[in-house]
Amino acid sequence: MSILKGKRGIIMGVANEFSIAASVANFAHSEGAILGFSHLPDAEGAPNRIARRVMKVAEPLGVKFVRPCDVTSDLDMDRFFGDVKAEFGHIDFLVHSIAFAPLEDIQCSTMNVSRKGFSTAMDISVFSFLGAARRAAQLMPDGGSIVTMTYFGGEKVVAGYNVMGVCKAALDSATRYLAFDLGSKRIRVNAVSAGPVKTLAASAVGDVDDMLQLYEMVSPMKRNVSADEVAKATGYLLSDLSSGTSGEIHHVDGGYHAMGSPGITKLS
Repeated sequence: MSILKGKRGIIMGVANEFSIAASVANFAHSEGAILGFSHLPDAEGAPNRIARRVMKVAEPLGVKFVRPCDVTSDLDMDRFFGDVKAEFGHIDFLVHSIAFAPLEDIQCSTMNVSRKGFSTAMDISVFSFLGAARRAAQLMPDGGSIVTMTYFGGEKVVAGYNVMGVCKAALDSATRYLAFDLGSKRIRVNAVSAGPVKTLAASAVGDVDDMLQLYEMVSPMKRNVSADEVAKATGYLLSDLSSGTSGEIHHVDGGYHAMGSPGITKLS
């Protein structure tokens, strides 16, 4: 059974073939979904640099709707979702996989984050989710599913995650409030909290290799998770298999989030 057969969906934030969003796209396509992508606009002086990376993901999947979207601009968000409506008419799901903070504001202690850096991080990482969900909901007359990507650093302190942990806490809360706002429209809203996966974004918040080693040691499953496992969990939340699930933070981290100690069973 193809759990997303015939469903139309938008995945926002595809960066390259190694991103979690790309893994979600691959799984959704394999399960029969018809997809559209958004990506970060190219910078001046580097035409099509980002677009070319995204097309490496899109072309093998037959994705014909690929557009840049500046999520800090209401006009650009309106334009993007206007294009989605013109292309698809309606959609069944939205995946929001977007987060950003200036590097200097991630790498400093949380109390030393700049006002501008904090505002930028919240705008792109959290407000963009609210704005995307509001616009996507207008294209879901028969209900649907919205999923965002979060991380355990929004629930507990993770050294080195700093201001992005504050953003993820806000994103988790936004997920629950959107689930309430959109529930009467038969739109479910959930978040996937993935364990560490080697991506371009992960490299900005610390030593990923150390984090992978920690998760392997502490998690009940004694291993790390793959981007494919994150994608399958996301696919479940996008599909009708999760028809009774909304407002959930769904952890895909080998059980790491459940642990209160490294799992030592013998005391010397």
